[in-house]
Amino acid sequence: MAKVKYYYDPETLSYQQIEMRKRDKFKNTVIGLLGFGLAAFLGFFILGQFLESPKEKAQKRELENLKLHYELLGKRMQETSEVLSDLEQRDNYIYRTYFEANPIPEEQRKAGYGGVNRYKNLEGFNNSEMIKDVTKRLDVLSKQIVVQSKSLDEIVTLAKEKEEMLTSIPAIQPVKRQDLTRVASGYGMRMHPILKIRKMHNGMDFTAPKGAPIYASGNGKVVRADRSATFGKVVYIEHGYGYKTIYAHMSKIATKKGNKVKRGDLIGYVGNTGRSVSAHLHYEVHKNGRPVNPIYYYYGDLSPKEFLAMQKASEEASQSFD
Repeated sequence: MAKVKYYYDPETLSYQQIEMRKRDKFKNTVIGLLGFGLAAFLGFFILGQFLESPKEKAQKRELENLKLHYELLGKRMQETSEVLSDLEQRDNYIYRTYFEANPIPEEQRKAGYGGVNRYKNLEGFNNSEMIKDVTKRLDVLSKQIVVQSKSLDEIVTLAKEKEEMLTSIPAIQPVKRQDLTRVASGYGMRMHPILKIRKMHNGMDFTAPKGAPIYASGNGKVVRADRSATFGKVVYIEHGYGYKTIYAHMSKIATKKGNKVKRGDLIGYVGNTGRSVSAHLHYEVHKNGRPVNPIYYYYGDLSPKEFLAMQKASEEASQSFD
């Protein structure tokens, strides 16, 4: 309700009501409205500094959620990095050592992230340091995973080659134990049965009944299967990795040149052909072009006790059979 104002009239000796002109009323109304508007604006501005809009609240929640996800991502990357570090240690000091491969240097595993500031585009934000740190760690981790993946691919290749090598190296007796009469002569200086002089005997002689099966002692390729004056009917097998075996004095050859054979495949039968005084198999193992003692290549089917017994028998023999 508008306030009524009065003035004192000395002529009438009484108070008279002041009548406000329309212009003054309009002026006062305008001033009131402007005052109210200014007060409302100032109030809204001041409150806006302390109160958040629904959109601002949603953005703030989203930012907090992103920060939480970054922290969780950092923890997961740390856990993955620890697992990968353990795998790298096993790779360098177990797997690569076993397969005779050089360890991968630490510089190579983590190389390629120095010099140029590759994270400049991540600068200038409220949480730039956190984002840069996580991105750097992710880059290093990715690099380590790539290097380790390539290393494991190499280990798989080496394992396949190792498996192939292990199946190729001569590792079994060429004549089964049940078919053997005895080990007639071993590797070393022996009295030659025909020449009657001490002569280097480059293999082992296994006495067995004529016709006893002879088996390939490792995977390989037959490079010779014919007859010679000294060895009679003979088979040569190239095993790769520097190994070659010779099977001599056969009564019959059961393979031919060019054939691929596996360990344990039948390649012929015990005989007495060539320069020989009795039915037996003369067996040689060559490594890198030189004969070696075959007794060290029976680990595939001899127990330690059987190995020692064969070694003793081969050393006691004073005369070879060829």
